[in-house]
Amino acid sequence: MTAVPTRRRLLDAAVPLIVEAGWGGVSTRMVAERAGVAPGVVHYHFSSVTDLLAEAGTEVTGRLLEEFAGGLARHADLGDGVRWMMAELGRYPGTDPASLLVAELYLAATRIPELRERLRGQVGGFRTVVAAWLRERGHEGDADAVAAVLAAAMDGIVLHRALDPALDPDRLAAPLLALVREGTR
Repeated sequence: MTAVPTRRRLLDAAVPLIVEAGWGGVSTRMVAERAGVAPGVVHYHFSSVTDLLAEAGTEVTGRLLEEFAGGLARHADLGDGVRWMMAELGRYPGTDPASLLVAELYLAATRIPELRERLRGQVGGFRTVVAAWLRERGHEGDADAVAAVLAAAMDGIVLHRALDPALDPDRLAAPLLALVREGTR
């Protein structure tokens, strides 16, 4: 068995701490303790705890968005794709670790320009993939705008589910599908 590199251990330790303590509640000492290293090691690998948290968090958001984009690409029909997206959102009740991480990252991004740019790039890339998917399936309207609304709806649905666990994403597929189908040949 090979040892996990220290940098990787720090990144892996940071993600659950963001979820447990909130972005502003994570300290260098907490991450070091969770990773099993001395606190000074954190600053050897990262210029600040903020840089560590940003890299750790955006690794996860990047994977989540890639999974959604890949899953969507497997659906040749607009209706099937939108219904699949809503069904996938059903896995995220808004209080799960992934949902809490994304909420913490979005909030922190309002105050940290570097994080905002990272997330903007990831979300922008996702919207580009969704817009291309729409066009490939006959959407002749403003696919970029529809992709932005779909991406924002996904985020919003997860946030709303944290407040209202009874909110069923499957019920929301029909209105989103109407939006997607408008402008489709």
